[in-house]
Amino acid sequence: MGSDAFPVRTILREDGTLAPGAEVPKLADDALRAMYVAMLRTRLLDERCMLLQRQGRIAFYGASTGEEAAVIGTASAVEPSDWIFPALRQSGALLMRGFPLEGYFNHMFGNGSSIEKGRSMPMHFSDRTYHFVTWSSSMATQLPHAVGMAYAAKIKGEKTVALGYLGDGASSESDFHHALNFAAVWKTPVVFVLQNNGWAISVPTSKQTASATFAQKALAYGMPGVRVDGNDVLACYAAAKEAADRARRGEGPTLIEAVTYRIQGHSSSDDPTRYRPSAEVETWKRRDPIARFHAFLVAKGVWDAAREEKASAEIIAAIDAAIKAAEAAPPPAFETLIEEVYEKPTPRLERELAALRDARGR
Repeated sequence: MGSDAFPVRTILREDGTLAPGAEVPKLADDALRAMYVAMLRTRLLDERCMLLQRQGRIAFYGASTGEEAAVIGTASAVEPSDWIFPALRQSGALLMRGFPLEGYFNHMFGNGSSIEKGRSMPMHFSDRTYHFVTWSSSMATQLPHAVGMAYAAKIKGEKTVALGYLGDGASSESDFHHALNFAAVWKTPVVFVLQNNGWAISVPTSKQTASATFAQKALAYGMPGVRVDGNDVLACYAAAKEAADRARRGEGPTLIEAVTYRIQGHSSSDDPTRYRPSAEVETWKRRDPIARFHAFLVAKGVWDAAREEKASAEIIAAIDAAIKAAEAAPPPAFETLIEEVYEKPTPRLERELAALRDARGR
């Protein structure tokens, strides 16, 4: 089966104009502006955090530069009560849901105010309030979790949907198979969003799979597979909305392949110049999802230079304030090293903590 059987759905062309025959989702102007601001916030935040990592102020970062539409478009299509099971590059969706920037940097600095009390690796965000579940650096483990949550919702008669994200590399993991198989068999209300950004760290798609598309893998499991232009936020929204509505009706899961590109390295620890040509990167930079959506909004008359300047200034000011507050926060309390594993720390843990305190003069 060739890629022609799974054409890439596009609503906005690269210059921001409508593709022939495309239908724009019925979204209010305020909703369109909110999606754009969420994408812009993600881009500006990524730029700042990469600088912080290079300065040695945070340990690790994974930027989503070039993939903002795939994240914000799909996450905008589900309800705040739906649960998101992210991979590395979906923190913009958490912020879009209202998670505070100070909380974002509390996590990145691992201070005592972080939800995880400094225990979690950077970029592993979670917050029950915003229905956002932490992921594991062991790839694809979040997908069975998404299926389990969706199955529980089905059993309880709830209309909740799980949104499970993964990269193209994660499709080679066994958890990908387990998740899609059980999701289809149980007809769970889950939407899988595979961000095909061309590279699994340094492994290109051509060496990741022999299939012409990732979307067609869905057929073997008994669910629909669709491909969308991952740099077109409206196409991503439309595909995810249709899949979420289908799941909510009890018709089971969908696999969405969002065809996009990772402009930066896999993470702050990666040097992509060692394995991919600069010409490829420059080609994809011209397909910038933010520039595309910006052109559409300006032509529609709902965005302009004044709004852009104001939004950028407000985002940068908020980032500055959040960094200042998070860096000033104290580290996690020493006792948290042994808390929240058992209801009450065991005597052995208590002794080990006391020995460590003595060794450190604390």
